[in-house]
Amino acid sequence: MARPEGPALVDHHCHSVVAAELADDALAGLLTESDRPPAPGCSPFDSALGLAVRRWCPPVLGLPAHAPAVDYLARRRELGAAEATGRLLAAAGLDTCLVDTGLTTAAGHQLLPPAELAAATGASVREVVRLESVAAAVTAGAEDWPGAVAQALGAAAAGAVAVKSVLAYRHGLAAPAERPATAVVVAAAGAHLRAGRGRLTDPVLLHHLLWTAVDVCAELGLPLQLHTGFGDPDLTLHRADPSLLTDFVRAAEPSGVPLVLLHGYPYHRQAAWLAQAFPTVYTDLGLTASYTGPRVAAVLGEMLELAPFGKLLFSTDAYGLPELFLVGTCQFRYGLGAVLADWQAAGACSAADAERVAGLVAGGNARRLYAL
Repeated sequence: MARPEGPALVDHHCHSVVAAELADDALAGLLTESDRPPAPGCSPFDSALGLAVRRWCPPVLGLPAHAPAVDYLARRRELGAAEATGRLLAAAGLDTCLVDTGLTTAAGHQLLPPAELAAATGASVREVVRLESVAAAVTAGAEDWPGAVAQALGAAAAGAVAVKSVLAYRHGLAAPAERPATAVVVAAAGAHLRAGRGRLTDPVLLHHLLWTAVDVCAELGLPLQLHTGFGDPDLTLHRADPSLLTDFVRAAEPSGVPLVLLHGYPYHRQAAWLAQAFPTVYTDLGLTASYTGPRVAAVLGEMLELAPFGKLLFSTDAYGLPELFLVGTCQFRYGLGAVLADWQAAGACSAADAERVAGLVAGGNARRLYAL
């Protein structure tokens, strides 16, 4: 299948997909950030994302655009999961995928390992290491915990292109500028270990991890990605406002480590401001492009009000469903194309300007930032 026209896409933040057969309800459940069953009489297909799936995906499986969800699901079953997955991923036309390997399952099924994802997409696949997952596997005692975490993260990140933090889910983004004192970290590690080494939620340990990531990324020359904005119900939305990171951004600035703010919505304008105000900050629209469906051009335009063209990156944040790779790429191409066409029609930029901006956001900025 021929790659879509336009600049090559570097998906700088995504996850892998399930290639197994999925029940209709399980598939639909991956079209929402909620981890709860839908309300009676409701379906995840009845959403802006559902419309986008029905717009872009049916033609790849041999159906007309906007085919009813029931027809699409039937056609998917008829082809089989492997064939549908292959078609959808190939149609996305991705050049490179930077995959967060911190998630390994979706809807109770294993995600494809990176090598198989690369074969299915036809893209080069590189790893993004999840900070909290690395820390959770450390078995050292409290006194040795800070050093063991740094050593484990350094080893895990040595072959990766970035480190990612999900601090927004664990405590929120209001990270203090000061590094936690070692004695305080050791005491918090002791309490965590005595509690049974469960999920890391202690703010002292989480902030220590964040600064450990800054140190490791500075040594290895890697960016640090941070989830911001909306997500599943495990997250408290107002604590995921990226502007809460401002004190930390100032404090980490001397390290030179690039901080990449993922997703952002509904705080995408705050993310765009941070990218303009601080040289070390970059941002993307991520899965927001898919979830906003017909409004993608408007939301992307709001980011471009402030975000420097050399600081905005493309990603799908696709997870679980191959549909989300295709929808993410199509929504991005459509949305950015619409924004730049409007700018040209209004005399705000030339055709050469539009082509250059599209190339930067689609992949040029990611190649520079991640040294691809």
